[in-house]
Amino acid sequence: MALGPLWLGLALWGALHTQAQDSTPNMIPAPPLLRLPVEPDFQNKQFQGKWYVIGVAGYGFKKEDNNKLKMYIDTYELNEDNSYNFTSALGWGQNCDHWTKSHAIDLHVGQLNLGNIERYNNYLRYTTRVVTTDYNQFAIMHFKKVYNNKQEHLKIALYGGTKELPTELKELFISFAKSLGLTENNVVFTLPNGNHQLG
Repeated sequence: MALGPLWLGLALWGALHTQAQDSTPNMIPAPPLLRLPVEPDFQNKQFQGKWYVIGVAGYGFKKEDNNKLKMYIDTYELNEDNSYNFTSALGWGQNCDHWTKSHAIDLHVGQLNLGNIERYNNYLRYTTRVVTTDYNQFAIMHFKKVYNNKQEHLKIALYGGTKELPTELKELFISFAKSLGLTENNVVFTLPNGNHQLG
């Protein structure tokens, strides 16, 4: 697997972000979206389909949850107008909950924007970026919600085309999380579920 240029790009991003980061030790500022890496020449048709959520990272995650968070599925279904129907399927016991949202694709800046934002009273903006992907085995995603009170919520996710990924991709995900000001303690890898639990 040729990860050389990908490692270099994320390493450079980390160095730039560290230089610009706020010096307040307890604050983790969300980076401006325009400074985030994004998959060049994003192929919306190739990206659509089912992705297993292998890992997540963000302010609200703790490493001790590694044995608690179960794997779930994010599905991107491309519409005729080039928007996506985005569905998350999360298993709870023998049940499976689904959430579906519409995302418009802005190919100019390589990000997805939540459609019908007015339906979500507490959201000011909700953007999703495909940081990098090979369209088959893995993808690293960046999610940023901005609430009406200007509070920001950052989450990144490691997607897999299957339920298992090589260690080097998990290490790449951890490195990217650190480049955003998170620590390894903010990275959680999910527990694989049976297919009936994943909807």
